[in-house]
Amino acid sequence: MEHTYETQDSILIIHLKGDLIGENNGPELVKIVNDSIHDRVIHCAVDLSEVRYMNSSGIGVLITLLTKYRNHEGEMVLIKPSEKIEKLLVITKLNKIFSIADTKEEAVKILKS
Repeated sequence: MEHTYETQDSILIIHLKGDLIGENNGPELVKIVNDSIHDRVIHCAVDLSEVRYMNSSGIGVLITLLTKYRNHEGEMVLIKPSEKIEKLLVITKLNKIFSIADTKEEAVKILKS
């Protein structure tokens, strides 16, 4: 999996591409999030539009990131999960836990409100 990230308007924006399999990618994503929280950036948007596949460990990574932000009075929004990923979120009922936005701009608006 490839990832890029930037901070925009005090919001960490992570763009993921490929397969989100927690064992391989989880520790690096958690470090990025921990660093952002240390820098007082407590809101995050994760772009899942180019994630093809996610296993249970990948789901665990997203839950870990969400928990870290919420423990610091922050929030995390998922951006445009692919149809396959969205079905997975519905099946696991995680669509009730995560805020989901169609665009980066919508995610930023949700996080700023």
